Amino acid sequence: MFEKITNDEHRGQVGIGTLIVFIAMVLVAAIAAGVLINTAGFLQTQAEATGEESTDLVSERIDVTSSVGIVGSEGDGELNQIRISVSGAAGADQIDLSETTIQAVGPNGQANLVFTDTDANGNSPGSNGFDPSTDGWATQIDQGEFVVLQNGNIASDSEAVLNDDDQFTIVVNPAAQPFGDLDGSDSPSGVYGSSQFNFAHGDSNAVFGQGDSSSLDIVSPSSATTSIELTAPDLFNTDGEAVRL
Repeated sequence: MFEKITNDEHRGQVGIGTLIVFIAMVLVAAIAAGVLINTAGFLQTQAEATGEESTDLVSERIDVTSSVGIVGSEGDGELNQIRISVSGAAGADQIDLSETTIQAVGPNGQANLVFTDTDANGNSPGSNGFDPSTDGWATQIDQGEFVVLQNGNIASDSEAVLNDDDQFTIVVNPAAQPFGDLDGSDSPSGVYGSSQFNFAHGDSNAVFGQGDSSSLDIVSPSSATTSIELTAPDLFNTDGEAVRL
């Protein structure tokens, strides 16, 4: 029934064939295990990165605590500042406002605003009226830019970092696009918001003011987005008053 192998040469050939098959199976298993380990490592790294990004999108977010406008001229119905008080969301690390962008849509179009610590002419804080203690200083902020106040003073890029110890306020120019309709190209000395300039150009809608509205998306360096709506009251009462937006 069974053939008995009596030839030693045939017996050796069978053993070598079995060994070759065994080695091949071991090699295939080792390669498969290597692929699985590499794939698992890649997926783990990708999952960790995705988890960190998702966490940052939730925690590294900028909270808006208040938004107000400072009335420049009650008679003209214009603001000379838009001020947005901000803080870090609960659990957030320090957030660099100099790397933050603002996507704004207003009565006069759309614009992306970036950080600056100088006015439209490149003047540093405290020079040529670019000083938060003076009236109308924010109308010197250039088109497409915003300024950060740290405890009431204009912050440099190294200082504009949200923390628990200081108060931070984002300030934008209500006369520059997209809030107002001036782009600064023909404005004297980079000043957008003076009533004399508006009247001289016959433009009563040059500055964000009574009844105007705008929407802002504040995007942190980690791409976490905070959306707010700004709506000015239909009537201003006093020059220099703060109105809730």
